Amino acid sequence: MHPFRRGHNDDVDRLLAFDQEPPLGAHLVTPRHGYLHHGIYVGARKVVHYAGLAHCLRRGPVEEVSLARFAGGQHVWVRSGPPRAFDVGEVIRRAQSRIGEDRYRLLTNNCEHFCEWCLRGQARSFQVEAWLVLRRRPLIFAQ
Repeated sequence: MHPFRRGHNDDVDRLLAFDQEPPLGAHLVTPRHGYLHHGIYVGARKVVHYAGLAHCLRRGPVEEVSLARFAGGQHVWVRSGPPRAFDVGEVIRRAQSRIGEDRYRLLTNNCEHFCEWCLRGQARSFQVEAWLVLRRRPLIFAQ
């Protein structure tokens, strides 16, 4: 199975080639240890993202960084998904309007919440939702 195939609408994220320019306002995803990191492409090879726990174990703010720094040596995918609620210019404006915000919370205000808010106006993390569903499932032991 494709590592970034998601259950809703069988959306598949598109891998960017090393030197490929993402579309303006694109929702970018890159793997980290145990989770996916999210950001919004704002042009000029820059990404706005919630740094979160990227700076060791200190919370980091919303910041604009180079695409290379966002990728952290990993591949980058362009996230496909439901249509944006805003045009590209508004998505970029929304992302940049939060630069410097420092209210990261893993379960309620993380990098994916940030991107979903920029794109669709609703802060949401599908990773957190999936994790919470798994936590609620009872353990079944084979006999």
